[in-house]
Amino acid sequence: MVFRQDYTFWKLTRTLVLEKEYRVLQISTTSQEIWLESSERDLPKLVRILRYDLDWGNWMQRDMENTLQKVRSVSKQLGLKKIDVANIYVSTYPPVDDYQNRLEEPLHIKDNRTKINMKTFLLHADSAKEDSRPQLLADFSIEDFKNTPGPLIDTSGIEALKREVLQETQRRIKSEQRIFQYSKPFFTYFFITIQLIMYVLLELRGGSTNIDTLLAFGAKENNLILNGEWWRFFTPIVLHIGIFHLLMNTLALYFLGSAVERIFGRTRFLILYIFAGFAGSLGSFIFSSSISAGASGAIFGLFGALLFFGMSYPKLFFRTMGNNIITIIIINLAFGFIVPGIDNAGHIGGLIGGFLASGIVSLPEKKLYKNSVFYFILTVLLTVSFLIIGFGI
Repeated sequence: MVFRQDYTFWKLTRTLVLEKEYRVLQISTTSQEIWLESSERDLPKLVRILRYDLDWGNWMQRDMENTLQKVRSVSKQLGLKKIDVANIYVSTYPPVDDYQNRLEEPLHIKDNRTKINMKTFLLHADSAKEDSRPQLLADFSIEDFKNTPGPLIDTSGIEALKREVLQETQRRIKSEQRIFQYSKPFFTYFFITIQLIMYVLLELRGGSTNIDTLLAFGAKENNLILNGEWWRFFTPIVLHIGIFHLLMNTLALYFLGSAVERIFGRTRFLILYIFAGFAGSLGSFIFSSSISAGASGAIFGLFGALLFFGMSYPKLFFRTMGNNIITIIIINLAFGFIVPGIDNAGHIGGLIGGFLASGIVSLPEKKLYKNSVFYFILTVLLTVSFLIIGFGI
């Protein structure tokens, strides 16, 4: 038999995890401390729940300050600039000395990099009789624990709640793993192999920086496309100008391609990669008269695919890769506008093409027919319009 505060501790955790969709970040080895995270704007970003029978208010104050420093460390690791935290103690009784003033004002950390606001709450045997208890329930929209059965309850009730929390946590972990590991990369390595082979052939036939050699192997050249050599929308995808160009695109394809192919699957990856390469060449054809080659348009299409993934799974996207992906896209596009000689029209075309193609093929576990039809019609209209503009029809 145990005190009802143990039940309250797990009941509160279950409510936040199952009903408010908080994600379990950490459970202590004693299962007496739990850290939770939320992606909802109207909820605290972090919730820390500690099951501990408080004795003195000074101990609680020191623990609050230590907790605030832990949050600061986590914020730096996650790159978060603003965090609202709920620090909740579940105790049999309140501290024997004065403690109310410690709960009235939130603790803060504010500097040039971080803004942390931590509010502390205390749940104990007499919480239901105090004015602060309804405010806590109002702030976090958790159910009223006045109905917690008796001062003492059977341990089976606690174990059932704990099991629910752990099972839901494992279910979410496995669900996310399925999303990120739907398929193993194949075409990523296939295209890497092809572009390496083509680079060797270019070098053997006159050099990868030789204009005549590039044109002979299918580089994008507007006049030749206007004269009917339509395949030059596709062949530049596997051609590269110089070893540095090859190495940069090969590395990008290896990391981005592997991630996208694991998420989308092999067939979807093949479709969106080729179409993004075509869209990149089309953008270059319309807005640039320079001879061009390279997988950059198709690689930017992979960024577009990840943006589509982010639109489909926003919480998961921003919790894992989102901020980094968006930052890299912005930096690369800005670099393309600043540095001469970079075919930014091809990059933007590939980015848009990859996003649209992702909408057509959709994600494996989000097959929405109406959305696919919408993206298909939009893609056809845009492609035809740009081809008409490019060919001057």
